[in-house]
Amino acid sequence: MKPEIYIKDLKNHAGETVTLKGWLYNKRKSGKLRFLILRDGTGLLQCVVFKGSVSEEVFAKTADLTQEASFEVTGTIRAEERAMGGVEMDVTDFNILGESVDYPITPKEHGPEFLMDKRHLWLRSKKQMAVMRIRHRIVKAIRDFFDERGFTLFDPPIITPNAVEGTSTLFETPYFDLGMAYLSQSGQLYAEAGAMALGKVYTFGPTFRAEKSKTRRHLTEFWMVEPEMAFFDLDDDMDLAEEFLEYIVQSVLKDRKEDLITLERDVEKLEKIKRPFPRISYDEAVKILKKKGHDFQYGDDFGAPDETVIGEDYDTPVMIHRYPAAVKAFYMKRDPENPELALAVDVIAPEGYGEIIGGSQREDEIELLLERIKEHDLPQEFFEWYLDLRRYGSVPHSGFGLGLERTVSWICGLDHLREAIPFARMIYRNTP
Repeated sequence: MKPEIYIKDLKNHAGETVTLKGWLYNKRKSGKLRFLILRDGTGLLQCVVFKGSVSEEVFAKTADLTQEASFEVTGTIRAEERAMGGVEMDVTDFNILGESVDYPITPKEHGPEFLMDKRHLWLRSKKQMAVMRIRHRIVKAIRDFFDERGFTLFDPPIITPNAVEGTSTLFETPYFDLGMAYLSQSGQLYAEAGAMALGKVYTFGPTFRAEKSKTRRHLTEFWMVEPEMAFFDLDDDMDLAEEFLEYIVQSVLKDRKEDLITLERDVEKLEKIKRPFPRISYDEAVKILKKKGHDFQYGDDFGAPDETVIGEDYDTPVMIHRYPAAVKAFYMKRDPENPELALAVDVIAPEGYGEIIGGSQREDEIELLLERIKEHDLPQEFFEWYLDLRRYGSVPHSGFGLGLERTVSWICGLDHLREAIPFARMIYRNTP
């Protein structure tokens, strides 16, 4: 079977006659010349149709080609430094495959709601394709990072019997004769079971939060990667998190810089994302807010405006650790030097992108974990399996969760999280 050739490969085929298939991105004409911009998902190519090089029928067909119509084109690949990708095609044959009538997204300005309504088509635009390719590279970097370090992928259930972090943000559904079940807020508790079996694991999949938030940083359905490691304390957890972020960013810079340029991203800012990252305590972060005159009540968790103000002082992610235990989840271990604090860490991205990682050392003592469950008014019977992890060979262990869309948004320099996922689900949107 003859291998397929795509636009991204054409530099290796200069002087050859090839056949390509794709969609019309744009076109223009000049006398006896037609310039068709072909899009095939891997790049853009200018196809030059000269009236004297094709039949009258073929030349006439080019006049009927409209935006996003699909077509097949054959021609000779010619090196051209000034062209996109460094090559052009001199067309010898052409055929329309699928017509496109009145394509709704035109070069004029469209509002965000219109574009989201047409998301299935908006994904074809140059910048949206660049975002999706960068998202793909980030996902590959995530898997490569953990696979290269001896982690095992561990798939948690999406349907769960209980909350992980706050019952007010659960999507619930009737579950046969067993009452209500919930869409997972996190795979972490199950990842802890995996770590007790396999040592180092990571979960990677969709999670759901019924949070009634309309900010640019929230989706109701998003993807999260959550590593969990036996015998790791909080410092080990932070070491892994900063190595992980550096690896992701540098992988994107290495392989997808062209897409970053398409998005007009300032790559110099990303090139600064190198270890070590600054580490400050919650108390130190509060001092930064107070020094800047920011109204903040000690003991509260940081909101998006607070994270933005703190992040302004840094051109790399900043790691904030040891939060008041009262604002953190029940499973987080208390600081032995100050039981009012949790051994937790949040990683705040620079440039106002807020929290991209949240993690902690987990409570490994069963009596203390039982106290936390009671304090949070959680039904103990649903956590008996989780308590078993402390009954049978408990060890210190830690982990964190990274939000994929927030990471994509930061690396791409997007204004809103809705562009970081193919089809966004938000409080006011569940279509298309």
